[in-house]
Amino acid sequence: PGKTQPDSTSHAVVTGTDYYPTLLDMLNLPALPDQHRDGKSFVPALKAEDYDRGAVFWHFPHYSNHGFQSPNGAIRFGHYKLIEYYENGTVQLFDLENDIGEHNDIAKSHPAVTKKLKKMLHDWRDRVDAKMPYPKTATSKPAPGARVAKPK
Repeated sequence: PGKTQPDSTSHAVVTGTDYYPTLLDMLNLPALPDQHRDGKSFVPALKAEDYDRGAVFWHFPHYSNHGFQSPNGAIRFGHYKLIEYYENGTVQLFDLENDIGEHNDIAKSHPAVTKKLKKMLHDWRDRVDAKMPYPKTATSKPAPGARVAKPK
């Protein structure tokens, strides 16, 4: 209240990991980078100040229960979004400014952007020590305590 213009709209890009550092910032508490490795306070955006969060990353190293999503990682940087599928290493690149629905893969026609974003994604995974999926083999066993579906 008193910091943001009523009925205003922001086009700042934020993600779930940004809420914790934002709350710390709002409470004038120190940042705790070990607890929010890739979160960034968006207080400047709330004050209608210049704010560029930088790249936003996603890491989804497992299958979903609805069958529509396989293990992948993604990066949004500027108006581009790159998705890398872990099973086969394919990538898709979308221009969200002109294709918000992600229907037109432009990876082949924008190889420099694709290469740059893929490197940024890989560097981020290394930096946060993201755990990667590994192939199931005949001798694979579930992790201790894992819930395993019983055959019917």
